[in-house]
Amino acid sequence: MVAGALFMEILDATIITTALPVIAADFNVPAAHLSIGVSAYLVAVTLFIPLSGYVADRFGARTIFIAAIAVFTLASVLCGLSTSLFEFTFARILQGIGGAMMVPVGRLVVLRDLPKEKLVSTVAIITWPALSAPLIGPVLGGYIATHLSWQWIFYMNIPLGIVAIVATLYLLRNSKNPVSKFDLKGFLLTGIGFALFMAGIEFLASATEKALYASVVIGIGFSLMLLAIAHIKRTPEPLFSFEAMRYNTFKLSVYGGSIVRIALGSAPFLVPLMLQLGLGYSPVEAGTLLLWLFAGNLAIKPATTWIMNTFGFKRVLIANGMLIALGFVALALISQNTSSTVIAAILFFNGLTRSMHLTLLNTIAFADVPASKMRDANTLSAILMQMNRGLGITLSALSIAVATLILNQQPSSPDLTTFALCMWFMAFVAFISTYDSVLLSKEDGISVLNKRKSQKT
Repeated sequence: MVAGALFMEILDATIITTALPVIAADFNVPAAHLSIGVSAYLVAVTLFIPLSGYVADRFGARTIFIAAIAVFTLASVLCGLSTSLFEFTFARILQGIGGAMMVPVGRLVVLRDLPKEKLVSTVAIITWPALSAPLIGPVLGGYIATHLSWQWIFYMNIPLGIVAIVATLYLLRNSKNPVSKFDLKGFLLTGIGFALFMAGIEFLASATEKALYASVVIGIGFSLMLLAIAHIKRTPEPLFSFEAMRYNTFKLSVYGGSIVRIALGSAPFLVPLMLQLGLGYSPVEAGTLLLWLFAGNLAIKPATTWIMNTFGFKRVLIANGMLIALGFVALALISQNTSSTVIAAILFFNGLTRSMHLTLLNTIAFADVPASKMRDANTLSAILMQMNRGLGITLSALSIAVATLILNQQPSSPDLTTFALCMWFMAFVAFISTYDSVLLSKEDGISVLNKRKSQKT
């Protein structure tokens, strides 16, 4: 049930990627500007995730889970009814609010009472929707946009939402826990700060000639986030705690993990646009090619636990981080003469490394966190993951805008060289993410690996 909700939430964040040119034409705006429709959703999810743990404890996990699914489904209808970019963005924000309550609450129910020895296998199940949804979404969105209409991308959530609500009523108990006073100041500082930070980057991507104004907005947002961190550290009852940062494994997932997730989060946005605007593929053709990324996820999945147990977190994180960077380099080297077979092979390789790294990060993040700290660790982790996804999309749009300036192109008509520059940038981002992995010890995270048992015998 939790995996199903996660799949529906992430699917909706990515299913519109191959349909962006079609939706943009309907709204009469450049395709790259539709990034706001993707990132606004992710920003809303990020803003309201801190509320999820509090309201789940206060009103019961089942009550909040059902309400979240209902809001998400209603907002999906509003997305389909939108006739302008403004209406669409508003509906996506409302949808993000539902998603913010839906996934973290479900994941918290699973992780809170989970024995450490079951963490690897359980996280693999929870991670599966995060791997599959961004890859199934583009091909499904491309098919719907080509053969039906883009509105059905959102209307399909209606039956899914109804099924999810019924399943929740039968499968989830309405557990409640004592709560302290809600940290409204921390919530406002965090929410407004990140919203302004992301809005500034979006504004910069869509209007590079107004870089000064965008920089001011970005600076204000960043300053508010710094104030939020200072407030959370000194207040007796904070919105969430940073205590999990004391553990090296969790700290890795925050720093290096965030950087590589930003790079990985760019792919579902950049690759479909590159295939359509840069290489001339149709939405269906682009989405079909992206299935090879999904095939890569499938191929490596049975081996991820064995690889972790055999080689340990440190070595695999470093090696796989380098391979992710090489995957982006391969995408940057694609030309008009590159066959679809070669492109499929490159995407398959990227799928292998993507699946391996996300599973590693999601496992090691909670490897050393005690059960008493799991709620705050889960909330902080969920906030950061959504921030990373949002930044991946927003920085992708900004990289397109910067690349068109460097190449003296029109922002509304990027070509293959534009996307090549973007891929080189993401390769660099992925490369620098390996720094934190180098700092790990070989013993970090060993508590959840089978090799610990063999060492003791």
